[in-house]
Amino acid sequence: MNTTTIVTELGLDPADERHAEFAVGLRTGLSRVEDRLQEVLRSPGYPELTEAATHLVRAGGKRLRPLMALAGAAFGERHQRAERDDAISAAVLVELVHVATLYHDDVMDEAPMRHGVASANSLWGNKKAVLIGDYVLARAARVGAGLGDYALRSQAKTFGRLVRGQFLETTGPFEDCGRHAPYEHHIQVMADKSASLIAMAGRLGAQVSGADERTIETLGQYGELLGVAFQISDDVLDIAASTTDLGKSAGTDLREGIVTLPMLHALDDEGPGAARLGEIIGHGPVPDPALRDEALGLLRESAGVDRALAEAHGFAAKARDLALSLPECPAGALLVGLSAFVVDRGE
Repeated sequence: MNTTTIVTELGLDPADERHAEFAVGLRTGLSRVEDRLQEVLRSPGYPELTEAATHLVRAGGKRLRPLMALAGAAFGERHQRAERDDAISAAVLVELVHVATLYHDDVMDEAPMRHGVASANSLWGNKKAVLIGDYVLARAARVGAGLGDYALRSQAKTFGRLVRGQFLETTGPFEDCGRHAPYEHHIQVMADKSASLIAMAGRLGAQVSGADERTIETLGQYGELLGVAFQISDDVLDIAASTTDLGKSAGTDLREGIVTLPMLHALDDEGPGAARLGEIIGHGPVPDPALRDEALGLLRESAGVDRALAEAHGFAAKARDLALSLPECPAGALLVGLSAFVVDRGE
């Protein structure tokens, strides 16, 4: 995200001197994060490992998690001079964990693209892609060790939730001993697989900068809500957007047999469209491109997308209320704007 995006799309007022200064600081911080990501993943003497480990970092991304960490750090008292390095390290840590999960996800999904470039598994094969993801996690642990016990505990807890979310998504609600209905199951998957790391980013940024416990906890709750809203928006984009816009194949969830929130709502519709959709996705993955295109058409014509977006706005509104309860500062304004940004992109 560049300064223009931060100011014009994330709630900051360019006419406000404090906001403008904060935006410049964020740009500087995010630039430092990019440099550190490359530095941390470099493996001297092993150029192929360096090339593979930095592949997705170089491809870019939204950098939502580093942004959350830097915004969280702005609520602390120790956000200047040397302590600023801790905020950068927190941002690097959460992005490394995120990137590692992408390597593993692409192997599980057999995804050919990620961030508009060829996925690591398509370039180096599944075995190497898994090992690359493990290497990135190891480097993340090294960064976390430099931030102390709180960071290591947060990383361990969050990684446990990330794995649980992936497991629940893989098994599905109907193999879960009746513990969750499909809707509740999917919300839990989103909370674990997506929201947990965004929540960790805000909490960790605030913690390393000396924010009070209430602020740290509020940022964690904000991240949980924002993360669910963000994932619902992603699920909608997977249906409504083109492959070019996404930077990866459209209909990925259909291809992998993942039933998302807009799909659940579409299946609840009455009429032949819902019945036909159930026939297509009721047997798991949809590898046939023609059937996948048919399912995408049915989903786009259904009320499922609009209903899912309405729920995303509900989660985002709750996140916004939490942001407004934080101490008044430019970072708070950014979080308010971010709560709208993550859902508006799906419309």
